[in-house]
Amino acid sequence: MSALLFEKDGPVVTLTINRPETRNPLGEEGDGDLFAEACARINADREIRCAILTGAGSAFSAGGNVKAMRERSGSFAGAGVHIRERYRNGIHRIVRSLWGVEVPMIAAVNGPAIGLGNDVACLADMRIAADTAIFGATFLRIGLVPGDGGSWILPRTIGHARAAELFFTGDTIDAATALSWGLVSRLVPQAQLMDEVRSLAARICRQPPDVLRMTKRMMRESQSVSFDTIMEMSASMQALAHMTEDHHEAVAAFFEKRPGDFKGR
Repeated sequence: MSALLFEKDGPVVTLTINRPETRNPLGEEGDGDLFAEACARINADREIRCAILTGAGSAFSAGGNVKAMRERSGSFAGAGVHIRERYRNGIHRIVRSLWGVEVPMIAAVNGPAIGLGNDVACLADMRIAADTAIFGATFLRIGLVPGDGGSWILPRTIGHARAAELFFTGDTIDAATALSWGLVSRLVPQAQLMDEVRSLAARICRQPPDVLRMTKRMMRESQSVSFDTIMEMSASMQALAHMTEDHHEAVAAFFEKRPGDFKGR
């Protein structure tokens, strides 16, 4: 059974981290390839309009494999220069691939999201959590830095001060605190989580697919470029949007007071 399940249901893809017996650790040999291939499939399939990321079993992801760290095996074996390359080709490839997904992505946080697992959840555009979920950036507690890019990801999600509190204390927070900090946008009972996430995905999928992808790209770029650059990008992308058949269909549907029928053209 694959460590990452890929399930397509019409315009929605669900990616499930699938190591439930060990709480879905990430960073094993081959994980980078699995995520890169799955994310490339999403980007290449123009039918797909939304992705969901979740974990199998009781956890979203407990992060890195601490047992392998203790044994200095697998990705953590050998000299530092070799571990560095495994980070770049494994964990970093997971993070870069998820960051590069072109359609809106929802993290369905079904349980603990710790360390790398927390940062992976933060790579999604939206996070909905079970009310039993917990979150943490516990790298320092095991004598490590946030080596997965978390020092860039987490402050952009919850702000510098709260990210610093999580990093520097190693504390975990419950779902209610995560909601109040803006780490997740809503909480639901565990049994209702996937229904809630799929309902949100369905609403997203009603939008014209090309402008969905374009809007996500603009939001991504806005985190690292200047205001003037975004304004130029906005003008260019808006001009392209005006030329699509879906734009004309959306305007017609607006005046005719009916749902739009969007084809991605």
